[in-house]
Amino acid sequence: MAATLKPSNDSDIKIEVWMPASGWNGKFQAVGNGGWAGTISYSVPGRSLASALRHGYATASTDTGHVGTYGGDGSFAFGHPEKLVDFAYRAVHEMTVHAKPIVNAYYGIAPRLSYWNGCSTGGRQGLKEAQRYPADYDGIIAGAPANYWTHLTTQSLWVAHATLKDSASYILREKYAVIHKAVLDACDALDGVKDGVIENPMRCRFDPKGLQCSGEDTSTCLTAPQVEAARKIYGPAKNRRTGAEIFPGLEPGSEMGWAGLAGGPAPLGIAADHFKYVVFKNPNWDYKTLDFDKDVTLADKTDNGAINAIDPDLRAFFGHGGKLLLYHGWTDQLIAPRNSINYYTSVANALGGASQVADSMRLFMVPGMNHCTGGDGTDSFDGLTALEQWVEQKKAPEQVVASHLTNGVADRTRPLCPYPQVAEYKGTGSADDAGNFICKTR
Repeated sequence: MAATLKPSNDSDIKIEVWMPASGWNGKFQAVGNGGWAGTISYSVPGRSLASALRHGYATASTDTGHVGTYGGDGSFAFGHPEKLVDFAYRAVHEMTVHAKPIVNAYYGIAPRLSYWNGCSTGGRQGLKEAQRYPADYDGIIAGAPANYWTHLTTQSLWVAHATLKDSASYILREKYAVIHKAVLDACDALDGVKDGVIENPMRCRFDPKGLQCSGEDTSTCLTAPQVEAARKIYGPAKNRRTGAEIFPGLEPGSEMGWAGLAGGPAPLGIAADHFKYVVFKNPNWDYKTLDFDKDVTLADKTDNGAINAIDPDLRAFFGHGGKLLLYHGWTDQLIAPRNSINYYTSVANALGGASQVADSMRLFMVPGMNHCTGGDGTDSFDGLTALEQWVEQKKAPEQVVASHLTNGVADRTRPLCPYPQVAEYKGTGSADDAGNFICKTR
């Protein structure tokens, strides 16, 4: 069923609700968007209307109130503050409260449980639901959440400043593999298994200075300006006046995906559009003029908690039994992985410590996984079943078994461990078998 919702005089929120003609499992699952949204999520692998329907769910998705390509652009927000509110949080909530009665009318009974499943913007949407409308969902999967939107877009432009403002600092794409190999040579074996994947990049102490050309520039070394650019990609975006961290940097191991932020010729459109159309309301704004002090402060003030979903107080969501499953790939090339650690830590600190929230929230960091999917690691896993067992059987996930697939066939499995635990090789048996690893805190 398709519907259009108009909660404001400038709203035009499209939603679709799909319901199994037979075999309904009695539950509801909504699926999230990516980037600036603008499309209904029909077929994103693992978190789409089609996927939810195959699992027996009644399901819903929204374009968040404007039309665009997948990921979209931010021009819709220019001169349309109500549409920006719809994108920020209102469209998802309105979809949720209208979809459930539709399901009730079709089956003659309301869904007994409601789940959210999203990554990137979809992860941000899930966190915003838990924070602002805690009764909407019983369980939420939030992958690689773009929840600190104003600072995330700033960090994207930090990388653009480091690599694109001055041509001398631009790192040719063919050099990504050179840097990546050097990172693996330095850090791959730190976890006791040399497999092309860094289990915990926070233990990796890699300085691209070791790749600096001793003579002329070649494809196998970095010039001095390129070394500094690489350091800025790894390092956090900072307020240049105070030195305060704005947003974490990308992790060692992410190099093969650097083109997303550093490949040029222009910065990531999602980030530039936020400052063009939302902060400065000037389509001609030039990213090279961004001030990492006053402009970030202005971005936060302009947002005023609309798009950002950083509130750590999840007491209302947890209080009715809500469960939050967070995940993030360690080689995410678009949203720095430590952002999820930062949010997890902020919630734990606000609510009395990690032990106090372990029955309600768990974070799974995925070694070698890129943004939401892909990469050299075990990026294929069933978070939904883990969440269902948590909500419905009170069985908190002690680990989630993940696979690396080649041509659709699993050739490696590993346990994903609840942060801060990591998977440690037992020392015997195949390193491609999850059974030979144990989750431990180092």
